[in-house]
Amino acid sequence: MATAQPVIELTGITKRFGGTVALDDVHLAVHAGSVHALVGENGAGKSTLGKIASGIYTPDTGRIAVDGQPVGRWDTVRAQRRGIVMIAQELSLVPDLTVAQNVFLGIEQSTFGLLRRDHGRRFAALDEMAGFGLDPEARVGDLRIADQQKVEILRALAREAKVIVMDEPTSSLTAHETRRLHEVIRLLTTQGRAVVYVSHFLDSVLEVSDTVTVMRDGRRIRTAPAADQTKSSLVEAMLGRELAVSFPALPPAPHPGTEPLLKVEALASDRGVKRASFEVRPGEIVGLLGLVGSGRTEIARALIGADRVTAGRVTLAGRALGRTTPRHSRDAGLVLVPEDRHGQGLVLQRSVTENMTLASLGRFSRLGVIDRRAVSRQVDELVRRLELRPARPELPVQSFSGGNQQKALIAKWLVGDPKLVILDEPTRGVDVGAKLAIYELIADLAARGIGVLLISSEHEEVLGLAHRAHLVSRGEVLDEVDPRHLAVEDVLRRLFDVADTAPAGDAGKAKEPSP
Repeated sequence: MATAQPVIELTGITKRFGGTVALDDVHLAVHAGSVHALVGENGAGKSTLGKIASGIYTPDTGRIAVDGQPVGRWDTVRAQRRGIVMIAQELSLVPDLTVAQNVFLGIEQSTFGLLRRDHGRRFAALDEMAGFGLDPEARVGDLRIADQQKVEILRALAREAKVIVMDEPTSSLTAHETRRLHEVIRLLTTQGRAVVYVSHFLDSVLEVSDTVTVMRDGRRIRTAPAADQTKSSLVEAMLGRELAVSFPALPPAPHPGTEPLLKVEALASDRGVKRASFEVRPGEIVGLLGLVGSGRTEIARALIGADRVTAGRVTLAGRALGRTTPRHSRDAGLVLVPEDRHGQGLVLQRSVTENMTLASLGRFSRLGVIDRRAVSRQVDELVRRLELRPARPELPVQSFSGGNQQKALIAKWLVGDPKLVILDEPTRGVDVGAKLAIYELIADLAARGIGVLLISSEHEEVLGLAHRAHLVSRGEVLDEVDPRHLAVEDVLRRLFDVADTAPAGDAGKAKEPSP
């Protein structure tokens, strides 16, 4: 039950990064025993506000009060002492340590300077309270993302957190894992703790939160009970306009008799692709529909040579690729925009310009000297085309919101004028507005005659954007389907039917669709 006095209150908060105003005179009051959601487009300031509440950032102006008492200096150490912690979107665990070691890292108990080994008892008490059932001796690097998030929550509980800021906690979770996380959040509130829930999944926000604050361009637009909101009302407040059309108009599908741009025949790899056969024509968007673990990403990696191909044939623009590498694939005109933009796509400390051109420097150099004017012209064109905000490519990529980082990642692979682009989860972790921009870009690529292979766990995206689609299960490309005559429910039913007929060795693999 929410309390009358806020457990933490931020008043008049302003934060600038260089010339960019990330927060402008923002007020936030969070009450114990409640879930307070922050929603808005990427770049709206919601994550920045959460980081100020948890002491990661210091506000330029404004006041912070905890339990009604103003605080002076504010940083992560002081915030944790007052019970305010943050679980970031990119988890900060040590993979090679055990679950228990991660939970108590930095707050180990000692006697005469020697570490005590009673963390088993302390861990058991914490885990019983949360009901997670985690193995304290399991190596964190071997855990699934959902269980790693549970470790982060236990870390917060071990530090006696009374306010837990969760930044995009469901972005890498399946629907079942999301439901389990929501159950944990409700348990935390029954214990009198508060949760600040930062998310772009509006259905999840409406399901789990008590209060919703909508932000736009660094300002608080409104705070209201979640029960009074709908998905449409939140989107309208986030964007400042009604969202009339979810997907852009697609260019006409190529004639079925058109010579394929990409032809894949009985492809197999050492990472679980068993038999993949399909075609993509010039200017065509072809989707891969599958449950988590179905092998969609593995097919993409095999196509560009990131994983070893063990059988099959890949032909691009009439030319057999053979045993290729990612570099050779790029030179041939076949590129992959990976799903993990931080781990596989971007160098966060470097500028947007450097990231966009990193994979294509040969296009801008002669005798080892880079033509910086040519670089600037190319980058400026992509910044305009992708509506990067702020339009300052000289800034480091880590200073941009998740949606704008994703735009920079996509731009990186458009610099070389590819013939075919594989997009693996192109809108993961981005808000509604950024999604629209990426959808329009995908349609524009097809209109330019570029082939697109689209992989997304949000099946609505594939159905709304693809000319054709294929079902994928256990590393095999199965039936072709017409997205225009298929509902999401039909897709899931067919995918589950396929999964249920799996041999015994595959029967337990990932029967839960991603959200």
